[in-house]
Amino acid sequence: MTGIADRILYEDNHLIVINKLPGELVQGDDTGDATLADSVKMYLKEKYSKPGNVYLGIPHRLDRPTSGIVVYCKTDKALSRMTALFRTSDVKKTYWAIVDRAPDKKEGELVHYIIRNAETNKSIASSRERKGSKIAKLSYKLLASSDNYHLLEIDLHTGRHHQIRAQLAAIGIHIKGDLKYGAQRSNPDGGICLHARRISFVHPIKKEKVEIIAPPPHSSLWDYFEAELTEKAR
Repeated sequence: MTGIADRILYEDNHLIVINKLPGELVQGDDTGDATLADSVKMYLKEKYSKPGNVYLGIPHRLDRPTSGIVVYCKTDKALSRMTALFRTSDVKKTYWAIVDRAPDKKEGELVHYIIRNAETNKSIASSRERKGSKIAKLSYKLLASSDNYHLLEIDLHTGRHHQIRAQLAAIGIHIKGDLKYGAQRSNPDGGICLHARRISFVHPIKKEKVEIIAPPPHSSLWDYFEAELTEKAR
């Protein structure tokens, strides 16, 4: 697992924010695989010479195949407050997604009703409300295109299970590498090209605004789109 120190996006006495790689587990699951949380604990233990177990709270999740921003909490107080911020949507989240088809409009909003299937660990987005469904909203903007793929910037307005993946699939758009939601081929690293790009919130203790941006993983396609955006910005 790549070293933690060079992937820290933000750290203070209360929070530590890491740029997660595709395939890393945010916390333990039934696979028993090593987790990002374990690596962060080891980093904190070594850096600050902490005896015994290191406390690390987890206020939110990021799907295993997804990359990008993960917030961990160093104290109980920070954890309870950050958890509340995530629950009440007081954390603004922006994602980048590399997809196989451009939407009909260059920017817009998607509204669906999502039902989660716990057995398949998959969500289905529908235009109609059904029993047990939850409303899901996001807005998107087309940032750049290559010969075969397109880069979308997505702002989440609700936080449903696999929301971006399910809503895009519902309109016939698939995230590169995401076999579960209809992509034709997997990525070599087993991840998908969905990246938690930016997050902003009011610090739970300091009460200051925090905005964090995570560079995407290095790959030929991610690097191509970053270069395209840099060129456009000139």
